[in-house]
Amino acid sequence: MSQKPKKITQRRRKRKDPATDIRNAKYAIGQVVRHRVYAFRGVVFDIDPVFSNSEDWWLAIPAEIRPVKDQPYYHLLAENEETEYIAYVSEQNLLPDTSGEPLRHPQLADYFVEDEDGRYRVFAQPH
Repeated sequence: MSQKPKKITQRRRKRKDPATDIRNAKYAIGQVVRHRVYAFRGVVFDIDPVFSNSEDWWLAIPAEIRPVKDQPYYHLLAENEETEYIAYVSEQNLLPDTSGEPLRHPQLADYFVEDEDGRYRVFAQPH
């Protein structure tokens, strides 16, 4: 009695649609977040569905704390006690900031207006 050979199939990971990935991002544009490890916080001004910075930038992060690439990455108008800057942070390293403290970043007005509740809203630019 002969047996049929088993068909070997390879499961392929379905590529996600970037628009869907951004809708599934944990944080939203205008949301204030803080870093899980380092003492800084900021407001999200852009989201990449997956890592899209340079390989050199990624490799510069120590391997033991290097985040995975296949997750949302957030562009932040960031600040710490000393200075303000732009940060690029993986979703796994962010937490919501619940301090209610206003941000002082000098570029906030380039992207947002602050509403009466202290939330940052994207303003519509005329075409």
